[in-house]
Amino acid sequence: MSQQLLHTPEGVRDIYGREAAGKLSLEAGLREKIKSYGYEDIQTPTFEFFDVFSREVGTTPSRELYKFFDKEGNTLVLRPDFTPSIARCAAKYFMEEKVPIRLSYIGNTFTNTSNLQGKAKEVTQLGAELINDASVEADAEMISLVIEALKGTGLKKFQVSIGQVEYFKGICEEAGLDEETELDLRAFVSAKNYFAAQELLQERRVKEPYCSMLLKIADMFGDMCSLSEAKKLVRNKRSLDAIERLEKLYEVLKLYEVEDYISFDLGMLNKYHYYTGVIFRAYTYGVGDAVVKGGRYDALLSHFGKEAPAIGFVIVIDDILEALSRQKVDILLPPPKQVIAYTEENFPEKLKEARELRKQGQAAELVPEREYSHE
Repeated sequence: MSQQLLHTPEGVRDIYGREAAGKLSLEAGLREKIKSYGYEDIQTPTFEFFDVFSREVGTTPSRELYKFFDKEGNTLVLRPDFTPSIARCAAKYFMEEKVPIRLSYIGNTFTNTSNLQGKAKEVTQLGAELINDASVEADAEMISLVIEALKGTGLKKFQVSIGQVEYFKGICEEAGLDEETELDLRAFVSAKNYFAAQELLQERRVKEPYCSMLLKIADMFGDMCSLSEAKKLVRNKRSLDAIERLEKLYEVLKLYEVEDYISFDLGMLNKYHYYTGVIFRAYTYGVGDAVVKGGRYDALLSHFGKEAPAIGFVIVIDDILEALSRQKVDILLPPPKQVIAYTEENFPEKLKEARELRKQGQAAELVPEREYSHE
């Protein structure tokens, strides 16, 4: 037998024993918190038609998708992201619904990243989506839910950073940037790559004061004072409306009493281009990337035929587990199983004992006495 058969491909791994138990316990706690806000479960297929994640939708680049063909010749992909799948479902099953729809899901996503990036190619994500509600109160509900969910895991030190895509787009529109330049600049600003952004703006001959304004966005982060400074910088209505939305959002978040976990970052621009307004990420120490990512995507459902605003988030379970481990936070695990050794003669009474324990919610394992004593 080839030894290669015992190993997993790069970017994926097995999870078993106490780690698997901890992961399931973490997932159960997070799902319980999300359900307490009124969200209902939904399950989507592991693979979808390629067009659900196409360039037009604004999701994962094609080169990072796991693509294959069915017998009819259709191009299929393993889902890299849940949100487009949920948008498709909402358009299919709730086309005529006008009331808010709250959906929650859990499952694995697959991204064909380079081995050099050091990222897992298969991760477990748990998330929630609120559809048919364009209000600032909906924004606040999602962000407060993220904070309460993270607090429930045992994490004590984390921060939710909030941005607004429309602020950046308003300046780009006023400066007359074409779509290609805007997307390139968006990537540089989001990565805090000041020099690359400056070089791009000079190359595309973007005039002042817009060049300076766009470069300053990368440094616009902090508390409410940073929003005040950002507001003074612009004159266009689109950007001003974005700041006012964040100001209103902060007032609602104070009602949830979660403002201590909040900061603002107008240079945070998600790689998923379907985001249209408020976006947010949660960070904690011990993990290099955001453990939660989310935002508003008011135009995404229109790709599937339904005009509806929406906002959602995903919690990356694997990253939360890593953060908890590095911060030495114990996950609540079920009590250890009771091992009951039996012989052929006493099996009936030992079976009765095991069944009684199981009725009480205690795991009980029956083991032949000769095997148990051998251990």
